[in-house]
Amino acid sequence: MEKPDIKASELARANEELKEKSPQQILQWAVARFHPRLTMATAFGAEGCCIIHMLAEIEPAVRIFNLETGYQFPETLTLRERIRARYRIDVELIRPELDVPQYEKKHGGPLYVLKPDQCCFDRKTIPLRRAVAGYDAWISAIRRDQTTNRAKADVVQWDAKFNLTKVNPLLSWTKRDVWSFIMQYDVPYNPLHDQGYPSIGCWPCTRAVANGEDERAGRWAGSSKNECGIHVMDQEGGSGI
Repeated sequence: MEKPDIKASELARANEELKEKSPQQILQWAVARFHPRLTMATAFGAEGCCIIHMLAEIEPAVRIFNLETGYQFPETLTLRERIRARYRIDVELIRPELDVPQYEKKHGGPLYVLKPDQCCFDRKTIPLRRAVAGYDAWISAIRRDQTTNRAKADVVQWDAKFNLTKVNPLLSWTKRDVWSFIMQYDVPYNPLHDQGYPSIGCWPCTRAVANGEDERAGRWAGSSKNECGIHVMDQEGGSGI
C-alpha cells in the first residue's frame, strides 16, 4: 500500500470547509488542489452528466473516463457522443484487457450471472486501477442516499482501494436535486431514464424498476448485490463502482 500524499488533517479540514458548499464549489476546490493530476470516472448516469456540465464551466481540461465493460447499453455509448458535441469533452473509454468474446471464451460463458462480483472486478475494478494510476485524486458522482455503503462516504476521503484521494461533490444531493439541475441547464442524459431505468449499468445486470421501487432495485435484480464494488468501503477506509 502506497503512503497517501494527503494528510488526515488536510482531509478533516477540507471536509469541514466543504460540508455546506455547493457541488460547484467542491469541484473548484478539487481543481485548485489537484489539477492536472485530477481525473473523473463516469458511467454516464444522470449524476455524472451533472458533474460533466459543471466541469465544462470550471475546468474542461480535467480528464474524464468511462469504464467500457463491453456490456454497456447502446444508449449509454451514444450519450458519450452527445456530450462530446455539447461540451467538446471527449470522454475516454477504458476497456478491460480482454474483450467480451475473449472473456466469455476464457470462462466458458458469461460470468455476470454465476459470478457477478468477479465480472465487476475484472471489467471495472482492475481497469479503474489502471486508469487512475499517476493521478492524485478522482471525482465520483455518488450520492449519500443511494446505498448504505455510500452513506458512509465523506465529501473528500482517502481511497485506499485505489491509492488516491476521492472527491464526492454530489454526496448531499437527492434524486430531485439531480433532475432539477438537468432540467434547469438542459443537461444531456441517457434516454433510458425516461423508460424506467433510474440507475443504469451493464445491460445484462440492469432492468427497469416499477413504481415505488428503490432507484437501484434494477441493478443485479434478484440478488443482494447493489454495488459493483468500486464505491464499497474497504477495511482501510477507502472506497471500492
